[in-house]
Formats: sequence, structure tokens, C-alpha cells
Amino acid sequence: MFDGLTGRLGDIFDRLRKRGALSEDDVNAALREVRIALLEADVALPAVKAFVTGVKEKAVGTEVLRGINPGQMVIKIVHDHLVELLGSQVEDLNFDAVPPVPILMVGLQGSGKTTTSAKIAVRLKNRDKKKVLLASLDTRRPAAQEQLRILGEQTGVASLPIIAGQQPVEIAKRAMEVGRLEGFDVVILDTAGRLAIDEELMAEVVAIRDATKPIESLLVVDAMTGQDAVTVATNFNERVGITGIVMTRIDGDARGGAALSMRHVTGKPIKLMGMGEKTDALEPFHPDRIAGRILGMGDVVSLVEKAAESIDKEEAEKLAKKLEKGGFDLEDMLSQMRQIRKLGGMGGMMNLLPGMGKIKEQLKNANIDEKILDRQEAIILSMTKKERKKPDILNASRRRRIATGAGVTVADVNRLIKQYQDMSEMMKKMKKMGQKGLLRQGLGALMPKGLR
Repeated sequence: MFDGLTGRLGDIFDRLRKRGALSEDDVNAALREVRIALLEADVALPAVKAFVTGVKEKAVGTEVLRGINPGQMVIKIVHDHLVELLGSQVEDLNFDAVPPVPILMVGLQGSGKTTTSAKIAVRLKNRDKKKVLLASLDTRRPAAQEQLRILGEQTGVASLPIIAGQQPVEIAKRAMEVGRLEGFDVVILDTAGRLAIDEELMAEVVAIRDATKPIESLLVVDAMTGQDAVTVATNFNERVGITGIVMTRIDGDARGGAALSMRHVTGKPIKLMGMGEKTDALEPFHPDRIAGRILGMGDVVSLVEKAAESIDKEEAEKLAKKLEKGGFDLEDMLSQMRQIRKLGGMGGMMNLLPGMGKIKEQLKNANIDEKILDRQEAIILSMTKKERKKPDILNASRRRRIATGAGVTVADVNRLIKQYQDMSEMMKKMKKMGQKGLLRQGLGALMPKGLR
């Protein structure tokens, strides 16, 4: 997300940093480029105007132009205004009502509304320990109710039994009644969508809203639709009165204009964002962290949180004990690859690390394949347990057999084994040096001679 905008802003700010002092003309020239970069990223014009005006008012102040590092000061002002544009603070879901708390899900067809309903249910069940009931009110799209039922089964979340012929408002009332009688904390009402906004859709959603009085009315929008998503949000807010926005497919939106426009145009917060197809791929929207990502400052806090949720603690402890004894085999290497994949792969991790924008570009130019982890896992899985435990027995004929089984070349197998050998050598050095030696000599002592 925001890859194009991050690159453009990075180039603009690099030029500002190189200047010892800044004149008002320098700031104005930079802001003209920022304005163009935001418009190219599909940010709504009113949001662009408000943003540039706000930054300019502070950036041309004498305290900035005469400061010790004026370029850095301008970047800080841009960061602070980005946070303001995105909503300033995290806005969580509201449950301040007598259970069962109704959550109304609205949006156009194809925005990911049904999948998002299931994701929110999983999040509430696992994180907040809430008893959740899913109810599909979509009687128009073929198999829509069945889709939500299957998602409920897959995730261990209860879903309202389907009664053929029942209308959306009736289904909503029945869902709330079941929620009350069976002690549910939350009822998620997944409404029907359309390919475009029409009067019939809005009337149906308003009728459901009036019948259930939801504490949250969440609009699900596809970030990939850019300016159209902003128009949809405006229309739903005016007619239905939304309380928040969930943006889907944010991981596929390289421009990010919809995310930067939503709060300014609608006045409603982005509460959650979908970062993939899996049912746990839903994250809270942190304006300060998103601003950091846009400006290439990374988001280490989110990386740490993701690691805490994703990494298997037992596996990590088991590996740590093996390393203390100096043991590290290909089974351990496979385990590490799977942990990296849980964190979103190399690309996902790099998006959250500070200053990685330009490195990412270099890696693209060097044709580094993001799917290398898949190939390497296939290679290790093509080995016998004995080969994984004792890589020294991997002679030429074994390597040919493994390459055939994994659908790769022998050169790919050789590269993996070389990588394993380098990692194994580094582990041995760490054990030999001990904690004190490592602190004294630094991480450079672990690097191969050619890279020191």
C-alpha cells in the first residue's frame, strides 16, 4: 500500500534534507510536488487542498526556515498533518450497549462485505472473547447466505439458520431475537449489496437499520476503487449514517488515495483494514503508523505486534534451546521460513521496517523473487527426515532426486544448502562467542569475510 506515494514523497524530502537552509520558495516548490504526488495517488481534491494549506501555514514559519535542520522539520510537519488527515487516533468498535450488540455491515457488491463480516466475528471471538452470531440478510445474490454459513463453520462462529423466502428485515429481527434468547454478545448483520448505489438498496438498508438500531454501521469499501470508494462512502453516510469504515484489499492498493481521503470527506473514521484473504487478515487502523509507512519511516510497532500474534512461542523456545546446544538443521530452517510467511513474507516485513522503500526498489530491480520461500519450502519437503536432520549426507544423486521432487533445478537445491551452511556457521559462531563476546565484537563479527 502507498508504494507509489512513498517513493514520490521520499524523492521530494531527500532533496529538502540535502539543503542546508530553506527559503519560502523552496518550501512552496516542494509542496507543489507533494500536491501533484497526492493527486496522482488518487487522493480527493478537497483533502489535497486542506492538507497542502495546513502544511504550508506551519512550514513557512520562521522557526522552521531558520531551524538547525529545516528539511527534517518540514517532514515532521507533513507527518503530523498526515496523521490528522487519517484521523489522529485509533477508533475501535463500540460495544457500549445492552447485548446482543447489533453491528450493521453495508456496502456495494464485491467490496468484500461478507468475508469482512466473518473476519470481524473471528477477531471478536479470539481477541475479545465475545460470543458472536453471523446473520446474512442478502436474499438477492445467489448463495450469499450459504457463503456466510460456510465461513461461520470454517471459523467456529455461529450463524443464523437459513429460512427460505424470508425477507431482509424479517431475518434481521429474527437474528436479534435469537441473539437475545441464546445469550450472544454481538450480532453481525451482513446486508445485501448492489453493483451500484440505487434507491431500493438504500431503502432496504435504512429499514434494517430502523428495525435493529445498530450501535455500529460499518461501511465496507474496496481500496482498489480509489475515488469511487470516496463517493460510495459519502452516499452511504448521507443516507444511512455510517459510524465507521472498513477498507478491504489495502495490501493490493499501491496508491492509497481512498484511505487518505475517507476521513476528510466523510468525517467518519477508518476503523479496520483488510490485509489479505485469510480470516485473521484484519488489522486496526492506526493513523500515526500509516503516516509513518507513507513517509518511509516504517511501522516497527505493528511488526512487533504481528510477531507476538503469529510466532509460535513453543517452536521459538524449542529452537532457542537447540541453538544453545549448537544444533541447527533443515527442519529448523523450514520452521523459520513458515514464521516469516506468517508475518506476511519478506515483502510484508519490509513494508513495516524504517527506510526500506529504496531497498525494496533495488530488490525489485535485482529480480529477487518474493516466492523464493515457497520454492525453498518445497525443496526441504522433498527431502527425507534423515536428510533434513543430517544435511551432510546430501550427495549429488540425492540432490538430483530432491530437485525433481520439488520441481526446481539442482542449482536451486545447491543454493538452499549453501544458505543453510552459512546460517549454521553463524549459529556456531554465536555459541562460541557467547553473549559477552557478541556484545564486545558486534554483529559484524558474524558476517562472512567477504561482507565485512
